[in-house]
Amino acid sequence: MNQNNSGARVALVTGGAMGIGAAISSQLAAKGFQVLVADINVEAARKTADELVAAGHSAAPLQIDVGNSESIAQAFAAVEKDYGRCDVLVNNAGIAKTFPFLEFPLDNWLLTMNINVTGVMLTGQHAARLMLKHKWGRIINISSISGIRAGAGRTAYGTSKSAVIGLTRQMAIELAPHGITANSVAPGPVDTPLTRAVHSDETRRSYDQTVPMRRYGSTDEIAAAVTFLASDEASYITGHTIPVDGGFAAAGVLSI
Repeated sequence: MNQNNSGARVALVTGGAMGIGAAISSQLAAKGFQVLVADINVEAARKTADELVAAGHSAAPLQIDVGNSESIAQAFAAVEKDYGRCDVLVNNAGIAKTFPFLEFPLDNWLLTMNINVTGVMLTGQHAARLMLKHKWGRIINISSISGIRAGAGRTAYGTSKSAVIGLTRQMAIELAPHGITANSVAPGPVDTPLTRAVHSDETRRSYDQTVPMRRYGSTDEIAAAVTFLASDEASYITGHTIPVDGGFAAAGVLSI
């Protein structure tokens, strides 16, 4: 990793190499943050970081497996050693698989909870301990509209994202006295490599019929909400979940 000699605020983005994470990394870098592109795939993280550096920004790759507590501890030890600070944490890494409820496999349930919930808790702990030094910090957890409204096949994913929303509130009230905010962004359907792989034609048709804007969102639209919550201007917002979903969470009957 590169040393942070500029004194710039450091933003760590898990799952930062691709999709929504890469868009978040790009927008935070453009705002002047030293961005750590943290990903289990360190080669992909390096590629994204190199592209940001080539564009004139400050970025570096960081290997992290948010499903492994030792990997998380090692990653944050490296951040403390090389940068001495972590000002923004974006918990974006996660997994999603769908199965019918009656056939839902225990191994996927346990894996999803470990990565999507326990990983968020542990990275939040490590980041907040570094944020205490400067009495300023932003934790933004990427949840999902699946944590607000149930969706077929999403027994583990939806439950895990509901837990992230609750965990965000818990972080917010306990960290508020230290100048640290914690919020969640809940994406609706977003056009990413992951959704292209896991969303069936039936799922896409269902979203087209139930999202008032009648389209999938873009990764940049999700990243814009994250970037705002990471800013000084969001200093009095904490404990909230912002759906970025084309109106899906608000919607009921869409035709008269």
